[in-house]
Amino acid sequence: MNLADVLPRELVCVPLAATNKYDAITELVDLMAAKGRADRRDELLGAVMEREAQRTTGIGRGFAVPHAKTDAVRSMVIALGKTSVPIDFESIDGKPVLLIALLASPSNSTQEHMQALTTLSRLIMNEKAYQGLVDAPDAESLYHIAVESSKGR
Repeated sequence: MNLADVLPRELVCVPLAATNKYDAITELVDLMAAKGRADRRDELLGAVMEREAQRTTGIGRGFAVPHAKTDAVRSMVIALGKTSVPIDFESIDGKPVLLIALLASPSNSTQEHMQALTTLSRLIMNEKAYQGLVDAPDAESLYHIAVESSKGR
């Protein structure tokens, strides 16, 4: 999956203003809603928070992928943010998070949703891509690195 297909440039934010995981999730949901990518903001936020309550989406290496399948979105979409300070996401490795990719998919898109999660996981395991994302000084750089690193995967 090429992230360019589901990660619009206008949904990349550097830096996020949030200093905790719930505010970070809310900030990315609000960005999706403000840019017309989520029809029902409160429903999307509720679905993502419900999923987060089940098990942390902090997958390690300073990366979190909060996500939900909900009909609050018409098509799969990702919002990507980089925090200004590391935040506690209760990650599986116990380390704070710098990078957050919020994934929202319609309820009936299980296969595509899983494919997107896999693509995001591979992105963070690619050392060159990971370091580029961590070092990205602005939204344009973060977008470019994420999209270019996902091509051909």
